[in-house]
Amino acid sequence: MAWLVFELTGSPLDLGMLGAATAIPTIIATLVGGIVADRLNRRSIMMATSLLATILLLILCILDWSNMVKVWHVLIISALLGLVQGFDFPSRASIFPSLISSDQMMSAVALNSILWQGTRMILPAFSGILIALTDTGFVFFISACGFVAMLLVLRTIDVRYESTIDSRPWNEFIDGIRYVFRRRIFRTLITLTFGLHFFATSYIQIMPVFADLLGGGERGYGILVSITGIGSVLGTVLISRFQESRRLGKIMLFSAFAAPLSLVGFSLFIGAGAASTSGFVIASLFIVVSSAFGSIFLVTSMTVLQLLVPEHYRGRVMGIHSITFSLIPLGGLFVGGLAALFAAPIAVIISCLIMLALVTWSITWHSEIRALNGRNLPALSKSDS
Repeated sequence: MAWLVFELTGSPLDLGMLGAATAIPTIIATLVGGIVADRLNRRSIMMATSLLATILLLILCILDWSNMVKVWHVLIISALLGLVQGFDFPSRASIFPSLISSDQMMSAVALNSILWQGTRMILPAFSGILIALTDTGFVFFISACGFVAMLLVLRTIDVRYESTIDSRPWNEFIDGIRYVFRRRIFRTLITLTFGLHFFATSYIQIMPVFADLLGGGERGYGILVSITGIGSVLGTVLISRFQESRRLGKIMLFSAFAAPLSLVGFSLFIGAGAASTSGFVIASLFIVVSSAFGSIFLVTSMTVLQLLVPEHYRGRVMGIHSITFSLIPLGGLFVGGLAALFAAPIAVIISCLIMLALVTWSITWHSEIRALNGRNLPALSKSDS
C-alpha cells in the first residue's frame, strides 16, 4: 500500500496519512477487541477477522487492476483493515496460554516473532520484484490468499474458552486500564514499547523515500523492508539464548536504547549522501542492528507481560499492548510530517532523540525493570496467578 500511494503522489505526507488511516481505527478497535477477547472464543474471532481481511484486500486488488484506484480508496480500505486488525490482535496475543505452559512462554513468543519476522524478511523483497515485474494489485491478491490460508489453519485448532466476566463492557474496559496503571512494571514496559514503535520504528512507513534517496527503486524498497526482518530474526535468535539471564532487565533497557541510536547513525549516513551500492549496504547494516535490538526488547517485554498478567485480564492487557503495532503507521504520520517540513533523515533523527530521552528516563527512575531476573519469571507468574 505504501508503494502504491508513493507511486500515485510521491508525497511523504501522504505516506504518513496512510499510516494514520490504519493506526487510528486499529487503536480504537483494539481497546474494544480486548474486551471481546475476554468474552468470546478467540479462535472464532480470528476466523472472522481473516475472512474480512480477505474481502477487503480483494476489493483493493480489483481497484488496482482496473486502474481505478485513487489515494482515498487506499486510505479507506486501510482504515477498514485497521478496524479488522484491532479485533484480531488481542485475540491472537491472548491465545498463547491456551496452547502452552508458562515455562514455554519465552520460547513461544520468540518462535512467533521468528515466524512473523521471517515472512517480513523474505516476502517484501520478493514483492518488490513482483511489483517491478507486474504491479501492486498482484501483491494484494497474494496477501488475500494468505488470509485464506490462515482461515483454513484456524479451522484445525480447537481452543475452548469460557468467560468468567459478567460485568458491563465499559466497566471491564476501565478495570483493564486501571490494572495496567496500578502496576508500575506494566506501565513502564508498555510505555517503552509504545515509544519504541511510534518514534523509532515508524521510519518504515516512509521507507519508499529512503529507497529513493539511495537510488534503489521498487526492488531497493523491498530489500530495505526485508532487511528489517533479517535484523528482527537475528535479535530474536540472540535473546532466546539469554531468556534465563539474571541481567534480563538490563538487556531489555540496553536494547531499547541501542535501537534508536542505530537509526540516528542510519539517518546521518543517508543525510550525508550515499546513493551508491556501497552506501546502500552500509545503510542496510544500520537497519539490521536497529531491528535486532528492537526485536530483543519486544520479545522480552511481551514475555514478561504474558507471564505476569492474570488470565481474566489477559485479553484487555494484551489488547492495550497490541496498540504497539498500530503505533508504527501512526508514528509514520509524525515522521512523514517532519520529513515534509525538513527532510526524511532529519525527521528520523528528531524522532529517535525523543525515544532516547524516554529510555534514559526509564533507566534512571525505574529500578524494577533493571532488576528483572529471567530465572525468576516463571515463579513470578505462578505467584501472581
